[in-house]
Amino acid sequence: MQAGTAATPWAVELDDATVAFHLADARVYTAVEQANLAVKDGEFVAIVGPTGCGKSTLLNIAAGLLRPAGGAVRIFGQPLTGLNRDAGYLFQAEALFPWKTAIENIAIGLEIAGVRQADARQRAEGWLASVGLGAFGNRYPHMLSGGQRKRIGLAQVLIRNPKILLMDEPFGPLDAQTRQIMGNLLLELWSADRKAVLFVTHDLEEAIALADRVVIMSAGPQARIIGDWRVPLARPRDIFEIRLEKEFHALHREIWSVLKDEVMKGYVQSSQVAGAAP
Repeated sequence: MQAGTAATPWAVELDDATVAFHLADARVYTAVEQANLAVKDGEFVAIVGPTGCGKSTLLNIAAGLLRPAGGAVRIFGQPLTGLNRDAGYLFQAEALFPWKTAIENIAIGLEIAGVRQADARQRAEGWLASVGLGAFGNRYPHMLSGGQRKRIGLAQVLIRNPKILLMDEPFGPLDAQTRQIMGNLLLELWSADRKAVLFVTHDLEEAIALADRVVIMSAGPQARIIGDWRVPLARPRDIFEIRLEKEFHALHREIWSVLKDEVMKGYVQSSQVAGAAP
């Protein structure tokens, strides 16, 4: 893997990172083996692979939620020894407090960090407007649609101005049309300051439409990174339109020719495990 320079270190760098878990029967399960991945500051990288291949595990390593059994993790050139304070993490599951309004949910991260409530609310109002929900600040999560809640969750993460965005299938539960709308919103917000992004998805089309690079993982266990493609599509992009481009379809065919075999391997392995269960 090409090294970053002292002046411009990688935003996220995994160097032979291996993750292993100790099972109840004393066996060791190696989820990810010797993963090498480097993400530049301002680069949008999507990670795709079969179910259970360790995509989320890579995010958890970069977040400092998991410590690799082997290898190294560096953030902007520095070894990661605890939680990654430079990262904001957007999960697939919602992290909104049901008893707080939309604006309160967005502001709470700043308030916990010591920002005065009035200042936090003012900044939260700006982010509400940025995600197109300026008139919904006093609504509780149960009063919002799934797409609206995702917008609040995105603002909740971005208001803290993290240098790195870690996104674990954030739009997975949404319908296809809403996912595309959220994709365009994400690209619009990302284009404003170009944070480093690691974006996990099962959807290869979504990965190509959003990212600068698409990284493919093999089926687990001992999952590895087996492919890394640069996306040659100009920015800015419209998610609705980009999927009609010839270059989009050519790249999709090229990546799918590798990914489909791993998807089938993952399906067979999961079926065998299910069949062996008591």
